[in-house]
Amino acid sequence: MPVAVYSIGVLLKKESYKNDTMFNMLSISLGVGVAAYGEARFDTWGVILQLGAVAFEATRLVMIQILLTSKGISLNPITSLYYVAPCCFVFLSIPWILVEYPILKQTSTFQFDFVIFWTNSFCAFALNLVVFLLVGKTSALTMNVAGVVKGWLLIAFSWSVIKDTVTPINLFGYGLAFLGVAYYNHSKLQALKAKEAQKKVSQPDEETGRLLEDREGDGSGKRNDNQN
Repeated sequence: MPVAVYSIGVLLKKESYKNDTMFNMLSISLGVGVAAYGEARFDTWGVILQLGAVAFEATRLVMIQILLTSKGISLNPITSLYYVAPCCFVFLSIPWILVEYPILKQTSTFQFDFVIFWTNSFCAFALNLVVFLLVGKTSALTMNVAGVVKGWLLIAFSWSVIKDTVTPINLFGYGLAFLGVAYYNHSKLQALKAKEAQKKVSQPDEETGRLLEDREGDGSGKRNDNQN
């Protein structure tokens, strides 16, 4: 997923290509790939579906970044969600009606629970709002790298609460991903520090330039008065 988001971001000119960044994304993806390969119930068809979902999700995140950060498009997270949510509803309703609804209809034990439905809807709304806010303030790539932490939490939850099987290969893979995320955060922090230092250096130069312009303006004004 990080490689897909970074590649699409470069293609759409939302990210600048750097070899070290691509290597960093590949290391994170390699770690997650090793963890997936070490899954006790590995399913090839499931992985194929997941890779397709990765391509669409990466494109969606980069498009959201374009909506929130491009010049001339002043959309905030709420406004973006106002336009995106109906589209998501339409496109998700089609596979639900064709695939899931017939199965639910045949299952006589299925009962609609309004409490669970509205609680889930509220959580989904809050999640999308946070995603839009994070993408607008940082980038789609940063949001996706942060999603690796969610994977760690899911593994910890499944192992401690659900008592799911966690293999040594799972732990090794996410260890590699952890190192990649740590390096990415370090690179971002260093770039932020360099940007702040550059701002501090440029501010005195700008102030000096303004003073010189003001003095030149005052000097030319006085010369004009003397000539008159």
